[in-house]
Amino acid sequence: MDSLTIEYAKSMLGLPYLWGGNNPLTGMDCSGFVLEVLRSCGKWGKSDTNAQGIYAKCIKVTSAPQQGTLLFFGADIAHITHIAIALDDYRMIEAGGGGSSTVSLIAAENQGAFIRIRPISNRNDLVAKGAI
Repeated sequence: MDSLTIEYAKSMLGLPYLWGGNNPLTGMDCSGFVLEVLRSCGKWGKSDTNAQGIYAKCIKVTSAPQQGTLLFFGADIAHITHIAIALDDYRMIEAGGGGSSTVSLIAAENQGAFIRIRPISNRNDLVAKGAI
C-alpha cells in the first residue's frame, strides 16, 4: 500500500468498532476496516467478506511486516479471526477491542473498541502475512 492509502487508514483512528460493521460513518469491525482501506486504493471490489476470506485472496508473505502488509491472526490459517494492517515491522493499525457483543456505539465505548494503532507484539496469535 502506498503512503496515501496508509494516511487514509490513519484518518479513521478513533472511529468505533462495530461487529459486522463496514461503514466509516457508523463503525467497522476488523475486516470492514481493511476492506474499506483496500477499496480506497482500488485493490478490492464491492464484495464483502471476513478476515478468512481476505486471506484466501491474498499473496502470502514470509518476510518481516512492512508498511501495508496485511496481518492475519487466529488459531491457525484455517481459523483466522482478526486482520490488521502493518504500519512497519513493529506497529499495526486495526479495528479492535470488540467482539460479537459490540453491536452499538455504547458497547464500543464501554469496551474501548475502536480503530487504533498497537504494537504487533501485543497479540501472540499472528498466523500469516499477506498482500493484495
